[in-house]
Amino acid sequence: MTECASCSSCASAAALSRMGLDIGKYDYVVALAGNPNTGKSSVFNQITGLRQHTGNWPGKTVTRAEGGYRFNGSRYKLVDLPGTYSLLSAAQDEEIARDFILFGRPDCTVVVTDATCLERNLNLVLQVLEINDQVVVCVNLMDEARRKGLDVDVRALARDLGVPAVGTVARTGDGLPELLAAVHEVVAGSITPAPHRLLPDGDLRKSLSELVPLIERAVPGVPNPRWIAMRLLDGDHNVERALLKGDLADIAHRQHEPVPRIPLTIGVEGRR
Repeated sequence: MTECASCSSCASAAALSRMGLDIGKYDYVVALAGNPNTGKSSVFNQITGLRQHTGNWPGKTVTRAEGGYRFNGSRYKLVDLPGTYSLLSAAQDEEIARDFILFGRPDCTVVVTDATCLERNLNLVLQVLEINDQVVVCVNLMDEARRKGLDVDVRALARDLGVPAVGTVARTGDGLPELLAAVHEVVAGSITPAPHRLLPDGDLRKSLSELVPLIERAVPGVPNPRWIAMRLLDGDHNVERALLKGDLADIAHRQHEPVPRIPLTIGVEGRR
């Protein structure tokens, strides 16, 4: 989210501001997602230190934590999304996480996973990858995995997913500098993630090819119409209702409203 580098950055800034997030002092916005009990809060606290505050999401009773940090000369705002197992249900926490990742268009989404039960956590990782390419997977609790005799091949995981993956022990800070470096490389374009997504079969592919253009015409500029089409075909009544009521169109329209230029200075500096 560099200083008004493009219309897309302005659109992202507008969408984020509508979600109650002031990004005026930051170069990039990073979302922190993950299942409950993966150590996500420890990752957030270690990275931001005391440079954080909490409040509620606009119009919601769900608590939001956000903080700032600086790395390699850039200023980042880190938004701790509600812990969730899925982005597909109607639960308020899951809708907040999904809407932020989809409509807020953060510059990068870090998905925190538990190395001791990685397979279960990959469900959320794969769902996030369907929405966003700019993803880094944080494989946390590596010390617990070693204690249980589990060998987690983080490099193989990154290769199989098509996005960077970094092993960490957030409690002690191990691996967090490497995690921040991976995020920086993704947002700076040094690394171009290429998520490996499931290819639809013939009937599904045909349905998507027909539905996606209809969504794009109905909601010009909406992010990731393919994901919205997938949810409609899967019978997601919330997405269908939002589309019919014009809520998706309203969100897409607000993303293109003019926003102030993002300054290059920042008053809060987090851990390197």
